[in-house]
Amino acid sequence: MDYETGRSTHADASSVVTRDDFADFLEAVLGDLRLGGGEREWENATLDRFLEALATFALARVIDAEDQEAPRWALFAEMIVAATGYE
Repeated sequence: MDYETGRSTHADASSVVTRDDFADFLEAVLGDLRLGGGEREWENATLDRFLEALATFALARVIDAEDQEAPRWALFAEMIVAATGYE
């Protein structure tokens, strides 16, 4: 049987600007996770795999100086999306 990797969330991080946007985004991520199963399942659908991928992605991603000093809500959202499918 061939192994197919899972996917990233379909939640859209591109419009996250404010804290409220980020909260709405997280609700969309949660809704997407709950739909899961079969071909819809994330690559990192368990908490331990998600957190491991989040940490790995955070260390691997080149973050510009501005985000080092004052991270944007969009950056947090982008990291969440990446962690759901990062291998």
